[in-house]
Amino acid sequence: MARKETDVMADARQNLVGAFEGVGDVAGAIVDAVSGTVVRTLQGTRAVGQELIGLVFDTVTGTVHGVAEVGVEVADAAKSIMVGALRGTRQVGNVTLDTIGGSAAAVVKTTHEVGGNVGRAARGAVEGAIEAARDLGLDVEEAASAAASGALRAAGEIGSEAVDQVRKVLTGTVQGVKVVLKEPFRSDGNGGASKGGKP
Repeated sequence: MARKETDVMADARQNLVGAFEGVGDVAGAIVDAVSGTVVRTLQGTRAVGQELIGLVFDTVTGTVHGVAEVGVEVADAAKSIMVGALRGTRQVGNVTLDTIGGSAAAVVKTTHEVGGNVGRAARGAVEGAIEAARDLGLDVEEAASAAASGALRAAGEIGSEAVDQVRKVLTGTVQGVKVVLKEPFRSDGNGGASKGGKP
């Protein structure tokens, strides 16, 4: 189920669409548009924790919709979206593993909403987390694993086929970085939660 569009989502979508006018470097335009939107959204707020993650999630969601609107394949833009989200967050505050995982989840979930390839979007999100982590001096393996786990969590909300796609593209290494998939909790069918493992 798609979330109701917030002002942050609408702003991100409009900024992305506007950024594409007469641009030659699509990836760079996406990074700049997302980063700028995150900075504008977070400046002047006292958002921390889940509220901050929610604002970044909404920015990523709006950006994915904007990318789809201008006709760019969302899965191809996932890496740039992640880089922009994490760079923007860093300019205003601190990038945490929760921010990375939440941003990757937003990319995957919204890619599904617009009919894009969830597996490729998940891989792009992890690649973006790796690039941003290197640029920002973060632990690259932790960032990759946080993004992968966020992508897997979002895939779990979509369905088993999406989970299989994400697992397939993220098992092992991505760009030479070992990815550790942390399975989300899921229902054990008896009303309780169990730590998800591979079926």
